Amino acid sequence: MDLAGRPLDDWQSDSIDLILATRGDGHWACFEYCEWVPRQNGKGTVLEARALAGFFLLGEALIMWSAHEYKTAMVAFRRVRGLMRALGRQVGDNENLLEFDKLDENGEPTTFLVKINNTNGEEGFERLDTEAQIKFLARSKGSGRGFTGNCNIIDEAFALTVDQHQALLYTVSAIPNAQIIYTSSPPLTGDTGAVMYSLRHRGDPTAPRVDDDGPWEQDPSLGYRDFGIAGNLDFLDGVDLEDLANWAAANPSLGILRSNGTGLTHEAVGRELRAAKADLPGWARERLGIWPRQADDRSPRWEVIGESTWLTRLDRQAVMGDPLTLAVDVTPDRTWAAISAAGPRTGGGRVVDVIDHRPGTGWIIDRLVELAVKHKPLVIVISDKAIADAAGGTELPDGTKLRVIRAGAADMAASAAAFFDAVAGTAPDLWQLGQPSLTTAVSGATKRTIGDGWAWNRRSITTDICPLVASSLALWALGTVRLHVAASTPFAMT
Repeated sequence: MDLAGRPLDDWQSDSIDLILATRGDGHWACFEYCEWVPRQNGKGTVLEARALAGFFLLGEALIMWSAHEYKTAMVAFRRVRGLMRALGRQVGDNENLLEFDKLDENGEPTTFLVKINNTNGEEGFERLDTEAQIKFLARSKGSGRGFTGNCNIIDEAFALTVDQHQALLYTVSAIPNAQIIYTSSPPLTGDTGAVMYSLRHRGDPTAPRVDDDGPWEQDPSLGYRDFGIAGNLDFLDGVDLEDLANWAAANPSLGILRSNGTGLTHEAVGRELRAAKADLPGWARERLGIWPRQADDRSPRWEVIGESTWLTRLDRQAVMGDPLTLAVDVTPDRTWAAISAAGPRTGGGRVVDVIDHRPGTGWIIDRLVELAVKHKPLVIVISDKAIADAAGGTELPDGTKLRVIRAGAADMAASAAAFFDAVAGTAPDLWQLGQPSLTTAVSGATKRTIGDGWAWNRRSITTDICPLVASSLALWALGTVRLHVAASTPFAMT
């Protein structure tokens, strides 16, 4: 950035240090990193530095930079293009082909070329030696699908919807050292910005919480910095809007005059405040980084099975004996799937175990074959017709075929009831291992009516309940004798 004529402010350098920090194994300390900063402080410069580092220094094959609008993405593209041209040399008369210096594997000076793509909708950069790319796109429900990104840069996250987040999140699932970076000022209203509120809930120990949330715990893979000050946009009498200390706390670039003559000054902030007298909450949000109160802060969780009830069924040391059953469930959009097992618990009762929980569905049948050969389950129950049909015809090494049952609507209702009774009924006998994926699913599950009964449903589209559905199906199959084949030799799952 120095060489490109855009040196970083101290706080921006701190951001890059945090973003590029690594664990002992060399992987990023922050799989996700959030930087919430009021407007015009230069958070875009942090993203530019991260993108250039990945492109020139880190060997990242694909960097995806998205914004909520096409025009915003293009502003970022043009800024990065300016940095590229400052760092490289134009090749002949071709302004879209740049030459850069590097050292080869022997330490000898050589060059490489970068192509600038200005085609509408395809804007980006490509190294012609490594084929590494930076792509710029406007977010949509489908944008980003089909790409496998090493780094996802999500600018203006206040407008990031759950559907858009899902479209981008899973592009990095198969990358062993991927990273997602979010930058924004606070959400515009309390009923928008669901992804930002979720990140805040995970990253900020001072974020509003309800009793059912339990104590805050550090997410070991989330980096989180929010420069905004505490306050309530609905009651600003408790905040001194003219306090220069508040201005400085929320705006890390305040008072820094850059070499190109730009910079956020106290005079400019004062002008903003006077001009915003008719919308002080808007000014407090945009300049002081105060969050609006989330419209569903009090939304109930643990609606079906209470948190305290769930925790009474915890046994992290539980050992599963023979016989066992396996079950598979897939999310409606087929982006995630889970395999769970149920069996008797050594010491009494029954236990469920989420054996696998991964993106996509292509891995399921191979994993089922592996588990079937090793554990010889009584039966395998699958909620998805396509996977059940394919798995049912799969031959095992001994010449037999996978024993598969397709779960219908009635079975889904029966399995939900069986799980509920085993956890929260009058004589609970089911134990769980404290697996986060299953606990998250139970906390976010609701009911949907099926005939005279009910099956599991999601409280919101951000909740993945397939570990719960798979565990329920496995437990139901364990107690449904008509589904069983001969039991196998006893064993303990590890």
